[in-house]
Amino acid sequence: MSRRHAVRLMAMLAAASALPQGVSAAVSGRLGAPAPFSWDRLVARTRALARRPFVETPDSPRAAADYDAAVKLTYGNGEAIAGNVRLFPATRGTAPKPVRIAIVENGQAREIIDTDGLFVGGSNTDPVGFRVMDATGRSDWLAFQGASYFRSSGSRDQYGLSARAIAVDTGLAKGEEFPAFTHFWIEQTGPDTVRVHALLDGPSVAGAYAFECRKGQNAVTQDVTSALFMRRNVEQLGLAAASSMFWYDQSSPPAKRDWRPEIHDSDGLAIWAGNGERIWRPLENPPVAKLHAFRAEAPKGFGLIQRDQNFDHYQDDGVFYDRRPSLWVEPKGDWGAGAVYLYEMPTASETLDNVAMFWRGDKPARAGERRDFAYRLTWTSQDPTADKASRCVEVYDGPGGIPGAPPVAGVRKFVFDFAGPALSGLDRESGVTPETDLPKGAIVSAVAYPIAGSGARWRVMIDVRSKDVSQPQFRLYLKRGDTALSETVIKSLESGTPA
Repeated sequence: MSRRHAVRLMAMLAAASALPQGVSAAVSGRLGAPAPFSWDRLVARTRALARRPFVETPDSPRAAADYDAAVKLTYGNGEAIAGNVRLFPATRGTAPKPVRIAIVENGQAREIIDTDGLFVGGSNTDPVGFRVMDATGRSDWLAFQGASYFRSSGSRDQYGLSARAIAVDTGLAKGEEFPAFTHFWIEQTGPDTVRVHALLDGPSVAGAYAFECRKGQNAVTQDVTSALFMRRNVEQLGLAAASSMFWYDQSSPPAKRDWRPEIHDSDGLAIWAGNGERIWRPLENPPVAKLHAFRAEAPKGFGLIQRDQNFDHYQDDGVFYDRRPSLWVEPKGDWGAGAVYLYEMPTASETLDNVAMFWRGDKPARAGERRDFAYRLTWTSQDPTADKASRCVEVYDGPGGIPGAPPVAGVRKFVFDFAGPALSGLDRESGVTPETDLPKGAIVSAVAYPIAGSGARWRVMIDVRSKDVSQPQFRLYLKRGDTALSETVIKSLESGTPA
């Protein structure tokens, strides 16, 4: 062997040893030179970026023409870039902004510099994100694509709501800002685990993110670490944000429905406040967009939940709303004083997200600041609030009066079903009563009782005289003496069946 051949072989072996596990020889030829990478380096890079004016990423000139063209590039026997990671192609109109992606191993990152052959059919285009496949290679369980959006199919292999790294001025009249992930660093750490680092950039904020992602039997979890650097003042900085869709449920008026009984990705907002109170706010499709704030000092958890997992309640055998996962957020450390915000917009279809959720601290976000936050995301079809206080599992709304009799003019009936361990073994003689903040003069009747033959399921029926109520919503929970037996339900009085 000549010296030239020996040196060339040594170089090839050295390059191969630097390749991340699972990267094929075909992919290795499309990666750039290795460069040192770490969390501290990413934070330093983000800090420096935030000191410079924002520059928007231009649209990809090689983007797929439309959704159908993008599907042909995405779904099939595509090339994996690391373990089970595959790329999403740029698409005009829906996802036109390319991102830069690097593969990491042993503290060394190699950026993808050539995507030829990495998409289905061998077409060469720009990536806008990626998805992580399961062991079979036929289904994905995690996806990052578009602005700062990402999502998981949870424990029942069905995508639904999306998480967002940040929400800037969501729900404000001046309009929302959408910072975007511009760079990803991916490290396959096991058959069902992946570590993702990301660089966020936007007009008002730059951010460094790290995601430790694990696919388990009953849930997908992501431990998130973030360092945010403010370019300018932000009126409303939303953390641990999520977006979902709620069109209608069993309590919605017939005029808002199609033939299916219910259509929604999530049916409620759950909050576990720092003082121990548990709150359930059923989602709504309001007549006009509204922003709601729920105080949550040092929250222990909050999330958008799909409690109803019964196929018969949806009858959708195409996209299976009964399998949509819930998303639960568990802050790490004390986030301090603040509130969980819920933004709801009207919709007449199931094709667009019309619900947003995030936590906002009381301290204003000012230019030049650094803010660090960490939290865990759990994507699961097992309600993460089920083992705590008894839950509200159904809500109904209709005309007041005795069922079967003519409705009482000016009176609305609200029905709440609760279920959970705190109600087990109790009966009508146990002293269980509903507690509400409605004016006493507005309550025509209010009863709580166990539903016959249903185990530990209780029903509250409350008739309310509308003209005697000026508040936009009311709170209700079950108690026994001075002990709360259930979470607190917050029900809007501004929508639903007219009295």
